[in-house]
Amino acid sequence: MRISEISPELRPGIHESQSQILDEIEVSIKEAESLSPGNFSAEKLCSKLQKSLSRLTSLAPLPKSFNLKIWKLSYRLWNACVDLSNAAGIRSSGDDIKIDEEQVKLRHISADLLFLAGDVTGIPSPSFKSASFYYKTGLIWHDLKKFHLAANCFERATDLTSKIETDEISDVGERKFLLDLNLARSRTAWEVSERNLALTLLNRSKKLLFGSSESCKSLANQYLIFGKLVLSKNQASANNEALKLMNEALDMCEKGLRTVRNPDETLALKTLRSKSLRFMAATHLQGEEFESVLKCIRVLREGNGDQHPCLPVLAMKAWLGLGRHGEAEKELRGMVVNKGIPEGIWVSAVEAYFQAVGVAGAETAKRVFLGLLGRCHVSAGAAVRVAHKVVGEGGEGSHVRAKVVAELVSDERVVALFAGEAADKDRKAMHAVLWNCASDHFRAKDYETSSEMFEKAMLYVPYDIENRILRAKCFRVLCLCHLGLSQLDRAQEYINEAEKLEPNIACAFLKFKIYLEKRDQNGAINQMEAMVTCLDFTPDFLSLSAHEAIACGALPVAVSSLSSLLNFYSAGKSMPTPEVVVLRTLITVLNRDPCNEPEVLKFTKRAHARMSELGPNSFFGKGEVGRRERNWFAVNSWNFGTRTGKEEKYEICAEFLELASEFYCVMIDGEVEENNAMVCKSLILAVSAMIAAEKQRKTALPESDVKRALELLHRAGKILTSISSGSGPQFDEDLTTIETSFFFIYTFNAYDLSGRLDNPGSQQLLLIKNFASSKACTPQYLLQIGHSASQGSRCNPEVAKSALEACLSSLLASPSPDYQMVGLVVRKLIGLAGWFSKGTDADDEAYRVYKQAYRMMVGLKEGEYPIEEGKWLATTAWNRAALPVRLGRIGVARRWMKIGLELARHVPGMVGYRESMEDFVGGFEKKFQGHDDDNGESRSQLL
Repeated sequence: MRISEISPELRPGIHESQSQILDEIEVSIKEAESLSPGNFSAEKLCSKLQKSLSRLTSLAPLPKSFNLKIWKLSYRLWNACVDLSNAAGIRSSGDDIKIDEEQVKLRHISADLLFLAGDVTGIPSPSFKSASFYYKTGLIWHDLKKFHLAANCFERATDLTSKIETDEISDVGERKFLLDLNLARSRTAWEVSERNLALTLLNRSKKLLFGSSESCKSLANQYLIFGKLVLSKNQASANNEALKLMNEALDMCEKGLRTVRNPDETLALKTLRSKSLRFMAATHLQGEEFESVLKCIRVLREGNGDQHPCLPVLAMKAWLGLGRHGEAEKELRGMVVNKGIPEGIWVSAVEAYFQAVGVAGAETAKRVFLGLLGRCHVSAGAAVRVAHKVVGEGGEGSHVRAKVVAELVSDERVVALFAGEAADKDRKAMHAVLWNCASDHFRAKDYETSSEMFEKAMLYVPYDIENRILRAKCFRVLCLCHLGLSQLDRAQEYINEAEKLEPNIACAFLKFKIYLEKRDQNGAINQMEAMVTCLDFTPDFLSLSAHEAIACGALPVAVSSLSSLLNFYSAGKSMPTPEVVVLRTLITVLNRDPCNEPEVLKFTKRAHARMSELGPNSFFGKGEVGRRERNWFAVNSWNFGTRTGKEEKYEICAEFLELASEFYCVMIDGEVEENNAMVCKSLILAVSAMIAAEKQRKTALPESDVKRALELLHRAGKILTSISSGSGPQFDEDLTTIETSFFFIYTFNAYDLSGRLDNPGSQQLLLIKNFASSKACTPQYLLQIGHSASQGSRCNPEVAKSALEACLSSLLASPSPDYQMVGLVVRKLIGLAGWFSKGTDADDEAYRVYKQAYRMMVGLKEGEYPIEEGKWLATTAWNRAALPVRLGRIGVARRWMKIGLELARHVPGMVGYRESMEDFVGGFEKKFQGHDDDNGESRSQLL
């Protein structure tokens, strides 16, 4: 036989153990009875009781004699928990939640003990009593959001009562308990998202009404609660479900009204019915079923029915949804005379109406609000809400809405709402609404509306010391508005008021701007200088002043601002705008007036000096930015140099071009661009400008300037040599330009300047020979050099002869020589013959040139050699014989007459001259026949 088969009466050891466990439980319960809320800590006690209960349960079934004792122990523990709860209800403790959880655990243990005891003889409805313990415990677990524990309690209670047929239950309390249990279980299922179970339990509850109107009300209320929860999710898909639940609630109300016996119960059911209809209307409104909303409201209003404050709002929104704004406005106006409507409701209605009607409803919203002021107490917060709603967020009609709000907030009754310290928060909110509206219109350049709104905003700024800065800010923005409206006098008044309250850089700058707008440039400059003395001054305001001055066309003011800004730059000092940008802007501004070249030169020199002081990378910047800045200054200097050169302002031209050469040479990031061509041009033209300036002022260059000019040319000469030799970079189009024109200018200037130093001859001759051997050399350039070298106080005959002979050789080497120029060169060479030697040597040198000219003319077509030049050669050669004839130098005279005659024979138009010459030569020969030439030449020897 197994131990489990032994009768309890025959198992004395087990019986004794059960008794021992009960004693342990009783001791624990006594401990629970001794607890108080002040020293309550039942964690160990709960654990001990649970272990004892588990051991006792494992020994089931228990003897029937133990059931009553367990029943009593359960009630003692329950009552101890009730006493603790009652005591804790009149105490204040930070550990209420913890105490409640410990208490509900003890209650749960009490319910488990009662369930273990089961039926006890003499106790009526033991199952209901045990179920009630579980029900009450579950309610507490539900309140503590321990929904799984609550569900366990409710399910255990349901199991205990499910075996009892509902038809057999006669006790009203037990019937109500069954309904309450089902509803509680449904609520817990809803909380854990078991919605189907929750609705199933509600539907089962319909069988537990027992014809009671109170039960109908409880079930209807639960349906309504679930419907409201579904509606609160604000989802279109949930509207149908919410309506079903509210319809169920409505049906329960109707059913309850049919069975009601007590007038008080009738009122409660009607109230719940109205509430259900209102929420049905709200649900239809959320689903945009506006006709259904109006039907619900008609039912509610039948025969002095429901006058709930939300009904006009629902009706108004439904009419708005149907587009019937007139009916909606009637509902809104009706709210004004309904003193039962709370402030929040009608403010919400005004907001909804205005949102739907838009600008057209702005005036109505204002009138409704002002009407409410006379009917009831309106809070400052409500005024803020209405103003904020009407103002909106810009868009179409913002101007009209702003005007309405301006009228609303300036009403004395509305302003009075914000009086006193209690309305400080709302006053700040109203100020913010008006300020933001004004700011939006200001950004939209609607300065008239903006100024009006800023003025209305000042109504909500107290006139005390604490708000002095805010009032000053308002005056400053009003100044800006009137500046935008070109109302300069009013702007001046506002900024003066602001300065009285808070003198700062903002006020100073606005006064500066007013001077600009008034075209008072001297006043603007003085105000700009005063700005620098402000305590909160920063250099940024000078940059801003310059931009404003440029925008107003006040260039002197811009120049003064930028010049002052430059004074704040020093090595190592961080500034918001790079110094190079300020200088570039300043030069650009100065460039607008052609008379500002000296100032432009001054600041360009400053840029060069700062670049040398700080280094190119620090001054210009690095990378592409630095290269752009460097190139700007180089090109700008070049442009100014060439422009002033054309205007014959040679001194300033020379300085600009020299600066251009310096900027073009600057290295950025250790690399220099191939700007040799521009460097060379700038250097050569700079020296040319220096020489031109010398001639213009008719004062010779000092020796120091001559040496500096030669140094510049020396630098240019290196570049030219590099280009001519092909070892340097090739510049495409610039190469030809440099080799032809600039090489000549370089040579010509170098020749001129070197002639001013001691012993210049060899150096000058070397320059000309190098030039003559270069690709840049042309006959025209050589003729010009030769002509220059043969004239003036610093003439150099040797250079002139070399240049002219090279010019003649170059001309004759051409396939089509320019004989006009050849004749001119020949003249020059004949004129130079007397420079080298006197007497016979000079005569021989001249004769050699004539002889060379004759040889050129031989074989030419008639007229190919210039006739005038030919005549000049023939006549001058013939005339040279006159002096030797008088001196008796027969041979010399004969030589000149012969060359003159031969030249005349090759010149058209000299027939008469030639015949006279031949007659004279014939007579001369007869007269001096037999005389030899002075040099012992034979008479038969011809030319």
